[in-house]
Amino acid sequence: MDQEQRPGRRTLLGAAAALGAGAVVLGGGAGTASAAQRGQAAERAHGGGTGGSYKDLPRPTVIGHRGGSGYRPEHTLGSYQFALDNGADVIEQDLVPTKDGHLVCRHENDITGTTDVASRPEFASRRTTKTVDGEAHTGWFTEDFTLAELKTLHAKERIPGTRQHNTLYDGVWQVPTFEEVLKWADEQGRKRGRRIWLHIETKHPTYFRKAGLGLEERLAKLLRRYNRSGRNAHTFLQSFEPSSLQRLNRLGVDCPKVLLLDDLTTQPWDFVEAKDPRTVADLITPKGLKWVSGFAQGIGPWLNLIIPRDKNEKLTKPTTLVRDAHAAGLLLHPYTMRNENSFLPADFRRGTDPNGYGDALAAFKTYFATGIDGIFSDNCDTAAIARDAFLKG
Repeated sequence: MDQEQRPGRRTLLGAAAALGAGAVVLGGGAGTASAAQRGQAAERAHGGGTGGSYKDLPRPTVIGHRGGSGYRPEHTLGSYQFALDNGADVIEQDLVPTKDGHLVCRHENDITGTTDVASRPEFASRRTTKTVDGEAHTGWFTEDFTLAELKTLHAKERIPGTRQHNTLYDGVWQVPTFEEVLKWADEQGRKRGRRIWLHIETKHPTYFRKAGLGLEERLAKLLRRYNRSGRNAHTFLQSFEPSSLQRLNRLGVDCPKVLLLDDLTTQPWDFVEAKDPRTVADLITPKGLKWVSGFAQGIGPWLNLIIPRDKNEKLTKPTTLVRDAHAAGLLLHPYTMRNENSFLPADFRRGTDPNGYGDALAAFKTYFATGIDGIFSDNCDTAAIARDAFLKG
């Protein structure tokens, strides 16, 4: 969901588009009813608390983007724990597969920048160039490693030049499997007497399905195993590709779903493959949003779709997207707010250090004032403080 890594997030963000060609009618819904029937007893077994409607979450909801990635290397158990301990209502995971079909938590399948793989001579021969969603990337990729091999690597900070303080934790944590995160969430839920909300993204689903590593069936199986496949199972599912969310619906996974949307001129990759001409600009019209509401409960737009920036990076007038999405019955979880000057609109930058913090509190409150239902942030503590101040008026 990042501006600086738009190619990677585009696959998911564009997902708010159409059903697309990648949609396949699948079975696999069996077991959903029995999972729902487990009811309150299962809820208590998996972390306590009953109910789990997204409508009961605090508004605006604070979503820990890749965990607490402003403070710890992203998509590590340390990052998730930091987010949970410091204001996040919901914690995000991005899912990609290993060679042997395990789901692991990485923002991209290219792990060059988020692990120490480049320094490991035993894996030097696996460096390669791949075209993912139409763009060439050179590095090391999760689908070329077994889980056992991946577990020999260690996570590190993705943007060390910006977040030098995070490099202190390079090498502390491994790449977690999604199942490990589910177990962690259950453990934390039992300690806290409430279930932990997760926001789970399928990354590059068309690409992986063509590679024989379809994400949705594997994800559905794990969600059922951990009683997270139901409507009130404290779980959001998100993707840039509409067909991925539709496939999950057909698999009987009833969690609320959020379609991610990138810049106006972009297309979900499943649209590109299907030769569907629609762009994000088409999907955010009232007609497009009505179509989205047929298979999702929300959208996750790039923040610039909420309030565009001008050529000087200053905010302009808000669009009608919040109003139009709400009219279609959709919630909005835009992405991504960060505290550093280099990521903030020019209106809120302070000083000349691009890595220094700007007036993020004011920026958060400006976005909250548009009526959004939640926000992805690398700095969940700042987001929570800004929300409290905003609600007090």
